[in-house]
Amino acid sequence: MSELPRILFFNINGSGMGHLSRCLAYAHRMRGRARPVFFSLASAVEIIEDMGFEADYFVSAFWSNSHINAWNRELAVRVGLMLEEVRPATVVFDGTWPFHGFMDACDIYGVPTRVWSNRGLHKKEFGPVPVKESAFDLVIRPGEIGTQFSVLQAEQPGRTITTPPVTLLTRDEMLSREQARKQLGLTADGRYALFSLGPGNLKDVGNIAVGLLDQFRRRGFTVVWARAPISVRDVELPDGVLPISVFPLVRYMHAFDVFAGAAGYNTCCEVLQASVPSLLVPNKMVADDQSRRAEMLARIAPVVVSSCETDEQRQESVAQLLQLHRAQQEPVIVDLDGAEQAADEIVKLAVGEVAI
Repeated sequence: MSELPRILFFNINGSGMGHLSRCLAYAHRMRGRARPVFFSLASAVEIIEDMGFEADYFVSAFWSNSHINAWNRELAVRVGLMLEEVRPATVVFDGTWPFHGFMDACDIYGVPTRVWSNRGLHKKEFGPVPVKESAFDLVIRPGEIGTQFSVLQAEQPGRTITTPPVTLLTRDEMLSREQARKQLGLTADGRYALFSLGPGNLKDVGNIAVGLLDQFRRRGFTVVWARAPISVRDVELPDGVLPISVFPLVRYMHAFDVFAGAAGYNTCCEVLQASVPSLLVPNKMVADDQSRRAEMLARIAPVVVSSCETDEQRQESVAQLLQLHRAQQEPVIVDLDGAEQAADEIVKLAVGEVAI
């Protein structure tokens, strides 16, 4: 049995891979200092295991046939069994709403310390969560573009910090253009547009995708479609579109001339990290304010923001994107060390060090 402190990550299943990817980012940065184990409501458990971490899966309330009260009771039992097996020094919850079943299991088992990783930038109509931050020893708020590390509350419980943006990989873990194209089987001199418009679990992206495909193909691009690992209904692709299924996608982004994708937290951070000219299509059906996030990114990076709901919008946005592509701007360098700083705080808590 490893002598390293055991840390149990509990990630919810959102509309995309954001919660899981953020936990993986923390776990990736604490290799050699802790033993991360995952309890995931996202079904892509094989991704966790491919990155070298142990994982268990429990179906989310969104996909369960159980009433929410029954689901929480089932969750409490499963989390309790996981706590008994892992015996973690710390449990890290990533999500907007800590479930009653999760909290009850932690209370009954007597988890030594708890962490809440809670990404912000919610829409104005997003209601308050009936769980107090003081129920956690540490609250991590992964920051948006331009955020620096800061301590909002030093005392425990409820020690609260903000971090710079969180990315799964560091810049030096990304492949070069030549390396990425070779691994993906793309030609060295081709013109490629990468599409990652989300899994389509909450919003049907089919019409937008088909319209954008037409715009790029008429301009001589080969479109590469990234299939989301947790998608339950893939878009039917026209002939000539190349599907890929890789994770993390950011590792290969330098292979592409341009990118078109949703404006979730992870995607925006990775667009900034890769410095690929991008068209961002905010999803208005999720809790976070993707439009606001995309507009913030467009102020400092080669990014076009559009809903792309009409032919006119798609034509105009693609034209603007290609202007940015031709301009070949210098990469924007900002602080993207949020995962490292969050991991440091979690490990300190797990080993009983006093945070300063």
